[in-house]
Parts: sequence; structure tokens; C-alpha cells
Amino acid sequence: MAVTKETLDEIALSRAEYDLIIERLDREPNPVELGMFGALWSEHCGYKHSRPLLRLFSQKSNRVLSQTGAENAGAVDIGDGLAVVFKVESHNHPSAVEPLQGAATGVGGIVRDILAMGARPIALLNSLRFGPLDDPQNRYLFDGVVGGISWYGNCIGVPDVAGEICFDESYSQNPLVNAMCVGLVRSDNIATSSASEVDNVMLLVGAGTGRDGIHGASGLASRTFEEEVELRPTVQVGNPFLEKVLIEACLEALDTGLVNAIQDLGAAGLTSAAVESAASGGRGIRLDISQVHQREQGMSPYEVMLSESQERMLLVVAPENVPAINAVFEKWDVVCREIGLVIAEKTAQVAVGPELVVDLPIGPLSEAPQYRLEGKPSEEDIKRLQLDIDSVALPQEGPQATLLRLLASPNIANKQGVYRQYDHQVQTNTVVGPGSDAAVLRVKGTKKAIAVTIDGNGRLCQLDPYQGGLIVVAEVCRNLSCSGALPLAVTDCLNFGNPERPDVYHQLEQCIQGIAEACRALEVPVVSGNVSLYNESRGQAIFPTPVVGGLGLLEDAAKATRSAFAAEGLVVGLLGADTLGIEVNDLAGSEYLQRVHGRVEGSPKIDIDLEKQVQQVCRDAIEQGLITSAHDCSEGGLAVALAECSIQGGMGFTGEFSVADRWDVTLFGERQSRIVVGLSEDRWDALVSLAAGFGVPAIKLGYTGGGRFRFNGQVDLSVSEISRVWNNGLEAASG
Repeated sequence: MAVTKETLDEIALSRAEYDLIIERLDREPNPVELGMFGALWSEHCGYKHSRPLLRLFSQKSNRVLSQTGAENAGAVDIGDGLAVVFKVESHNHPSAVEPLQGAATGVGGIVRDILAMGARPIALLNSLRFGPLDDPQNRYLFDGVVGGISWYGNCIGVPDVAGEICFDESYSQNPLVNAMCVGLVRSDNIATSSASEVDNVMLLVGAGTGRDGIHGASGLASRTFEEEVELRPTVQVGNPFLEKVLIEACLEALDTGLVNAIQDLGAAGLTSAAVESAASGGRGIRLDISQVHQREQGMSPYEVMLSESQERMLLVVAPENVPAINAVFEKWDVVCREIGLVIAEKTAQVAVGPELVVDLPIGPLSEAPQYRLEGKPSEEDIKRLQLDIDSVALPQEGPQATLLRLLASPNIANKQGVYRQYDHQVQTNTVVGPGSDAAVLRVKGTKKAIAVTIDGNGRLCQLDPYQGGLIVVAEVCRNLSCSGALPLAVTDCLNFGNPERPDVYHQLEQCIQGIAEACRALEVPVVSGNVSLYNESRGQAIFPTPVVGGLGLLEDAAKATRSAFAAEGLVVGLLGADTLGIEVNDLAGSEYLQRVHGRVEGSPKIDIDLEKQVQQVCRDAIEQGLITSAHDCSEGGLAVALAECSIQGGMGFTGEFSVADRWDVTLFGERQSRIVVGLSEDRWDALVSLAAGFGVPAIKLGYTGGGRFRFNGQVDLSVSEISRVWNNGLEAASG
């Protein structure tokens, strides 16, 4: 009997893909088999439109201990026999439907990815995007997502140490919820997901399987929100208290050395976990799902195989070691059930007791078709690149009022109201927490620290996706360098609209090429990541938003540097620029141009070679003790960066630099590769000499001290006034 269009739509498969399945099997799949194909061939699991492009990413580094795409997360050697494991992943679509549970289970899922590498989770970060908060629906999504992240993260005892929150109309109804987790593991104890030993037993541990999350990967995360359909049952429900116990039980089981493989049950549930583990190990599986512990009565094989119930892991253990592993989970009061075996034949066999309900070859099941399309920018995309400076009127309100307006922008304003809901000190490793350019965590038992950050800029990628891709990697590495850390590697989450549209595919392709080029230039491999496509509703796509998470290393945690001005009487300088000119490209995609003029236009640019040298100078200056603070000059431009340093340090600034007639470009343009630094006067010449040796320009901007923030006779405000505006901006935006 021919399958219906409604059935294919439910699992996000095309008719052509169904025909391909029949061709590969030489028969029609039964309903359970078709559901498994739908899950594993979904965009979320199969990377149909992105995998050919992702091959552009380089993984070359003698520090990388994992193979990108082959395991649950990336592992990077930091010396002393230790490795850091990290990854960022999206939970956008579930959060749009049920924000609290969508965000909470996003945290739970990324934590289990790190756990599946054998690492203890030590930090969380998040990158969030919403529509304007004066819209009640956007406010509902915002409150729910923040509540879900804080609830789940605080309960499992993993600190949330850094992140970003941005707002734009393009994210209305399409919020982006990207969660990043960082873990620590001994470099000789990294776990694998590959099930390669025949007759090993598959153990399902953790929560009971329910009906929540069915079609989460295929029906929810792999299509747009074009129709009014009931999607709430596709969202998983989390239990952070069980996750906390599951973490401890799995880590203890791994410490026995008796676990041969471990895999998280995330997207596509048991189907993905079991099939991908076997495929990675070049083997097959035979499951008896009557042994799966269920929390609902009468579940069908289809439901058991495709449920995305949370807090579950799959362990692969030799038969003789099963009693020992069972004992570990019994100690932690976590359910552990034998549900199947690894077999030599490369097939996926699923039975309910004696009844075989699935018999599929592993290869066709796990290898989704790949599509390499032809991208093309729209006429509107091309037109947006042109920015005529004469068409941008100087605001009549003047520089001072414009500065206050930008400090109050929800994209720039203080996010303390959000991150104070997160526990960022649990585990007692946090040296620098939320609010600085990067978070810094001590590595106990060593002098070292790691720095972590996460960033993105959809406006720049909307204008020029290639340059935007370059810039997002540069800014992430710049944030790490401002903390004093050497960037080691990055992870990315690529958030885009419908890739079947030529303009969206063009954005995806160009952004990936830009990211790849920046990673090569800055010598930071991409070690893990996630792609989230179809982020659009009613024909309106989000801004193309690649989000990048970065990992850096400080050999001496005591040298960690913050963005705040550290003392009075310091010289304030700017690395990366020898003039405060009026290049029109500086306004491209700037917060000023959108906030004040309502325009997203221009051609953003970056000199990636200069960027590399600027970051090197900053790190060397920190290592040599020349500078006491460093802050990336990005959103809002120079004036905003200086104000943030002043506010965070609680002290004034007096500028001694001239401003051109186009003061808006000078003060609020967002030219790349610039860092605001603070240092004592007697070290200024040494900094200039260091910078000159790398061909990096440096200019003196002024001095710290007093209680006022002022320069050029155009801005003269008390630090308390700019602090009040910056601190209240996010709440004021809610209307």
C-alpha cells in the first residue's frame, strides 16, 4: 500500500526520499521502519543540506583528540594529562513551542553529549535570540527560556558562566536557543560511542520511556512553522534531579573501565543512539524493546523507538561485566535494563519479545541523502550591501543622547537580570563570571585556567554572510584573547532558514566558507557543532546566525584579565587602529544604524591578518604584565566599549581624542580588530613598542579616574547616570 503524503509530511520526508528508501531496500518499509528512516534522514540527524559544506572545516591541530562528527563532542588537550570537551547545540524549535521545557531539555541534552565523552560537565553557556520584548509573545518566550535554563542548570549543579542575548524582529516566533556545555576529562580516559565488540550487551539506563518528544527531530526540527498544527507533544519534558544522579552514576560506571561505549539518547531517541553507535563501530544491533522500561501503558514499537524522553543513556558492556555495571546504577537508584546486543551483521533488528518488527541494513538507514544546491543572493540581499553615508543623517540629539540610547538598547544593556538567575559559582572553579568578554575557570590541581565564550552576529551575516562568518570567529577569539587566553578551538551552531531557498542556501554556504577561512587564519579548528535549519515561519526566515563557542587556555590563572577599568589614573589605549576616521563600512550592520535609523545595510569588512596580530599583541601584553584590562570593541562601537569599561570598573574616564565631523561613525561605528586596554602610564611606551613589532597600530585615548565619563566636549555624564541607563535597558525594553 502506497504511503500517504500526510504520513511523509509528518516525518519530513519527501516523496523522492521515500522512493529512494524503497530502492535501497528493494521493498517498502513497514511503519516502524519508515519512522526510523524519517528520524535518521531528518535534517536534524542527517545533515542533508549541510554535511557537504561542513567538510570545509579544518580540524588540524596537535591538541585535538577527537574526530569532528564521529563523537558527541570535541575533545582538546590542555596538558597535564587533561582534556576539555565542549559542544554547542540548538533547541530552537522546541523552545518556540514550549519555551520552558524546550530550553530546559536543551540544557539537559548538551550536558549528556559531554557526559557521553566521559567528561564531567563543568560549565554551561548559552546564546539566545528573540523578537522585540514589547511584543507579549516574545516576552513569554523570553521568560520561559530563561526560566528553563536556570531551573535545569541550577538543579544539576553545573555553573552557567557566560552567554549572549540579542533581539531582532527576524527572531519573532523563531527564537534561537543555543546551549553550550564544557567538560573536563583525563585525556587517556575519553569515552567513545562506537559499539564495535560483537555480543556486547546494550544497557538502557535512566528515565523511563514515554510518549514525549516523538517526531522531535523529524517533524519539529526539520520543517518550518508554516501551519497551525499541534506541536506541543513533540517537545520533551525534563527531570534535572534525575539528570544529576544520572551524571554521577555514568561517571562512576565509566571509572570502572568496564564500559566499552556510551551514547546519549537525544534527537531520534533509541533509534539514533543504537543505530549510530553500531554504524560507527561497523556492526549491527539486535534489540528487544519489550525490555525497555516505560512510564506509559500500551506504547507501540514505533513510539518506543522514536520517543525522545530525556535523561537516558545507552551503555555498551561485555556480558561478563554487566553485573558490575548494574551494581553501580543500583547504588545510585537509576534503572538499568539489558535491551539488546551488538551483532556482527550490519543490520538493525528490533523485536518485541519473539516478534521481529524491524529488519533493516545499517548503511542505508544511517546514511541520509546529501544535497549540494546552488545558492544565489536575492536582489534585496545585493541592494542592502550599498550604504550611502550621505543618506544617514546625523542625529539631531547629538553624541551624548545617542550614547545613552545605545546603552539602553536591549542588545547592549546589562544582562544581569538574566544571569543572576543562574548559579555561576557552583563547583567553585569560576575565576571570571558573566559580564566580561569571556568566562575563566580554574583547572583544579594545576596553575592553569580555561576561558570560554560564545558569540554571533546575525545582522552582519544578513548583509555579507562570508564576511559575517569571518567576523564571528574573529570576535570569539578576540574575546578569549582579551582574557589573556590562547584560543585553542571552536564549536559552532549554524542557525538558518529553509535551505531549499536559494538565498538561504547562499547564506549557509558563504557563512561556512567565512568561518572555515577565519579558523584557518587564526589556527582554531572546529571540533564539534550542530546545524539548525528551517528557522522560519510564514515565509519569514531569521537572520542567518552562525553562533560560535570558543575555548582558550591560560597557563597561569592568576593572569586572567577582565574588561573593567582596574584602577584610577590609568592610560586607556586602543589596539588595532591608528586613526578614528570615518570609513562608511564602519557603520555596516551596526547597532547604531539599526537602533537609531532603523536600517540594516552596508558591507562589513575585516582584515583577518590584522586581527591575528592584534590578538597576539593583547595576549603578549597580558602575559608580560603590561595591561590591566582589555575589552573587545564591537557592538555599539568605541564609545559604548569605553562606557562599558567605565561602568564595570565603577570609575570615570576622560578622553583626549578628537572626533571627526561624522561623529556617529567615529563613536558608534563597529570597525573590527580593535581592543580597548587599560594600563599604567609608565608601561605605555612598552605597549606601543610591542604593538609596533607586530605591525599593530595603537593610540592613546585618555585616562581613568573621577566620577564622570567625558570626552571631546561632546559627552559629559556621571558614571552613575550611564550605569543607570545600561542597567535598566533590558527591562525598559519590555514596555
